Amino acid sequence: MISDAELILNGDGSVYHLNLLPEDLATTIIFVGDPDRVPAISKYFDNIEVKKGRREFVTHTGILRGKRVSVISTGIGTDNIDIVFNEIDALVNIDFSTRMLKEDLTRLDIIRIGTSGSIQGDIKIGTMLASEYAVGFDALMQFYVKDYNLKEKKIKRAVKRHFEGLTFAPYVGKASKNLLRQFAVDLPKGITMTAPGFYGPQGRTLRSINQYPELIAKANSLKVGKRSITNLEMETAGIYAMANMLGHRAISINVILASRIHDTFCENPQEVMDNAIRYVLNRI
Repeated sequence: MISDAELILNGDGSVYHLNLLPEDLATTIIFVGDPDRVPAISKYFDNIEVKKGRREFVTHTGILRGKRVSVISTGIGTDNIDIVFNEIDALVNIDFSTRMLKEDLTRLDIIRIGTSGSIQGDIKIGTMLASEYAVGFDALMQFYVKDYNLKEKKIKRAVKRHFEGLTFAPYVGKASKNLLRQFAVDLPKGITMTAPGFYGPQGRTLRSINQYPELIAKANSLKVGKRSITNLEMETAGIYAMANMLGHRAISINVILASRIHDTFCENPQEVMDNAIRYVLNRI
C-alpha cells in the first residue's frame, strides 16, 4: 500500500497538484508549458468535458474527431515535469481507493508542443523539430534509477567527454519510435539539450558571470555519429527519461523561436505556435 505521505490526495479524492480525478484524464496527453496555451489547443476540440487547474497546472480534456485527448500545462522546467509525470502515472496506474498498484498498467502517449532555441546555424526560425533524443543538464534523474540502451549510453559518454569540467552528470532519454513515425516522419530530428534554467544554464549572461561561458559553442560542436545537438529548451529530457522509466511513450515537437547562433528571435511566435498546434492535432 502507498502511504498518504507518498501519494497525496485532496479532500475530493483528486491528485494533489494537478487537482484531477482518474476519470478526468485521457490516455493521449499534450504537454505545453504555458497555461494560456491550453485553451489555444482545446479550442480545436469538438467538445471539452473537463476544465480544471491549480497553480500553473491547467488541464482540459475533450473529444477530438472521436478521440479523447487531454492538454496539460506543466509550467517551466523538469522539476515541474517530475510532478506532472508522477501524478498522471498515478492517475492511471494506482487504485486511489486501495492505494495499490493496478495489475494491468496503462500506457500513456505524451506529445510535448514547446518552444525552443536552435544551436545549429542551418535550422531556421519557425522550424518544427522533433527530438529523437534529449540530454538533461539538470538534476532530475540523479534521484531515479533508469536503464539506458546502447545508443543512449553512447550519447551519454560523448556528452561527458565533450563537456569536460561539468560538476554534474547529464542523462539521456529517447522518443518513442511509434510516435516519431506518427508525428515526425516529415520533420527534421535531432538531439535536444534540456537546461535547468533560462539564463545562465542556457549560456545567457546579463549581469552574471557564467560558469560555462562556452556552453553554446560546445553544444554546437558536439557530434555523435551523424547526430548533433540541435536545440535547447527546459523540459524534453525529463519527459523522455520519465516516460522511458515508467513505460509510457513520448515525443517532443519543438517550435524554433530563436537562433542562439545568429542571435535572432521569431517575429510572429503566436502564428508559428498555432501552426504547430494544428500540425500535431491533425496527426492524433
